[in-house]
Amino acid sequence: MRRKDREITDPAAILEIIDRCKVLRLGLFDPAEPDFPYIVPVSFGYRAKDGAVSFFIHGARAGRKWDLLQNTDHCSFEMDCGAKLETVPDARDITMRYKSVMGTARITLLEGDDALRGILVQVERDPSTRGFDWNRSALPRTAVWRLDVLTLAAKQNLPART
Repeated sequence: MRRKDREITDPAAILEIIDRCKVLRLGLFDPAEPDFPYIVPVSFGYRAKDGAVSFFIHGARAGRKWDLLQNTDHCSFEMDCGAKLETVPDARDITMRYKSVMGTARITLLEGDDALRGILVQVERDPSTRGFDWNRSALPRTAVWRLDVLTLAAKQNLPART
């Protein structure tokens, strides 16, 4: 990371950023378009235990994301929150304020009870869906993946304290 002054290394602070983020952007390699990474926004849930972080995502068992995830066991990801463009008149500068987390992960397709648990992690994450009586008959048609984080970096650009 070039700007070490913006790096976040405290695990609790990183988890606070993840808690605030609503979307995880999944980065995948597409052999059909090797010059361009495929990036897709997904909703997510996560678990953190003993320093290990796992994200849970879901999607249809068809389409480009499904096809690419069938042929790889790794990905990159990014999430951010608090984005706000700000002018800094004294410095005659314009900057973006934000907090972000990015990294790499190993991907596992979950089946059966593991898939159900993965969906529940996502459903229980948001107060608007927590306790919602969702259509469980859709689960066999739904792919659920666990992303076990291999590398994790966090960064922020906040206003200077005065």
